[in-house]
Amino acid sequence: MSETYMDVQASYGRCMRQKGFITRFYELLLEKDERIARMFEGTNWSQQNKALRRGISIALTYAGGSDIVERPMNEMADVHSRKGRAPVDPVLYKHWRESLLEAVREFDPRLTPELEKQWATALKKTTDHFTEHY
Repeated sequence: MSETYMDVQASYGRCMRQKGFITRFYELLLEKDERIARMFEGTNWSQQNKALRRGISIALTYAGGSDIVERPMNEMADVHSRKGRAPVDPVLYKHWRESLLEAVREFDPRLTPELEKQWATALKKTTDHFTEHY
């Protein structure tokens, strides 16, 4: 993994050490578009929060160029494809990225403009992968 994404992983770790990071992300996300809020109706939030924590870790590892997460990345992309059990229109991924970056800004006291750019690049690699599999 490149040094860049090790820094992003460290930032993610700082966010996760603070209570409420994942909850705040979802608050921000659900406010972005009513289609997103509808997608989460009836969600088991405990299970969803675990899935997101794992998903972000996989996404950051994938962005860093590691082949070890190729299978779980493809599985997540399949789940969110038009034929998956939780399809996501690719136009909505910008909201996912924006919400996660907003939450990181709130929860990582060591976030710099450069680190935020690295986060944005890493997240875009993930959503581009999902879009390709849509």
